[in-house]
Amino acid sequence: MKVKTILVSQPAPSSKNSPYYELSEKQKVKIDFRSFIHVEGVEAKEVRAQKIDFSNYSAVIFTSRNAVDNYFRIAEEMRFKVPDEMKYFCESEAIAYYLQKYVVYRKRKIYVGERTFQDLIKVIKKHKNERFLLPSSDKLKPIVPELLDDIKVKWDKAILFKTVVSDLSDLENVFYDVLVFFSPSGIQSLFKNFPDFKQNNTRIAVFGNTTIKAATEAGLNVNIKAPTPETPSMTMALEKYIKEVNKK
Repeated sequence: MKVKTILVSQPAPSSKNSPYYELSEKQKVKIDFRSFIHVEGVEAKEVRAQKIDFSNYSAVIFTSRNAVDNYFRIAEEMRFKVPDEMKYFCESEAIAYYLQKYVVYRKRKIYVGERTFQDLIKVIKKHKNERFLLPSSDKLKPIVPELLDDIKVKWDKAILFKTVVSDLSDLENVFYDVLVFFSPSGIQSLFKNFPDFKQNNTRIAVFGNTTIKAATEAGLNVNIKAPTPETPSMTMALEKYIKEVNKK
């Protein structure tokens, strides 16, 4: 069956140069965006209940923009003035640049990984004397604590925000040829919103091994997978599939 409509379970890209818009125009398909999950910050009293005192840490590890926002939000709520000498370890350049929203970038000690958490670990290893705080959601990739424990640094996790299922009830009678997922939480949201969901002719596109596993365990047939050596991005995987099925 041909692909004419796609729903991506993420917010719409902010850049007009997004490969999704290019794909839509090039392959003449309609692409909609909708967050299947969203983030909600926890209250300061919940952080205190975790026995987290921000003043005990000399360095903060940021793995997302949400972590940045919620760290500074909670700091303000707790009336904790973040010291100028605080060290920031950011998983990517994008997260490091985002820090400018809260600190004067050139005056702070900011260390950046290349792209993955494994890259950042190499940087953290050089600063073993620091005590690290990891602002996190309630859903943390297992590899993060594993790698931090492996290099034997002093660190604590602070759950500052939670991943919550979004209300998708308005999509109940709306059907797409392809649904695109990027996390196990997205799969959970689908079935939380629509417990009787039947795949039928809907194609499922999935990014990452943990999401593929979650989709398969939920009884879904995964038709489009990324990343692969041939299609390292989701848009490339979608384009390859669309070209194959739409030419018939």
